[in-house]
Amino acid sequence: MTEKVSNWFPEIMYEESQEGVSSQIPFIMVPQGEEMPRMLFVFESRASGNYEPGLEGEEVPVYEWDLHQYADMAVLKDKLSPSIYDIVRGALGLEPLAVAAAKGSSITGRVRNNLEDETEDQEHIKVN
Repeated sequence: MTEKVSNWFPEIMYEESQEGVSSQIPFIMVPQGEEMPRMLFVFESRASGNYEPGLEGEEVPVYEWDLHQYADMAVLKDKLSPSIYDIVRGALGLEPLAVAAAKGSSITGRVRNNLEDETEDQEHIKVN
């Protein structure tokens, strides 16, 4: 399998407004002809509390760098067996997929019922 070579690098972005479409979840603008990366590598940078002399003798803070890897859960779900995928979810502090899906369905049902009730209330007001 030959992979295409690209000069594109993903850039993690945030909306300026808290009321935006992404609900404060970072996003990546993927150019046409490119694909969302299956894995992201992100450095964590923390001040160590130590200092070292800079080029002109000034104190410069020393930072510790730790590389983290983030995998696309959709790829893992597609490539792993359901039981192994649930083990991965558990390692990340998530519930097994069937449990999470049932809870999500229940929440969606309650939201749908609330919207239907609100629509009926508004129709009732219009009639009166």
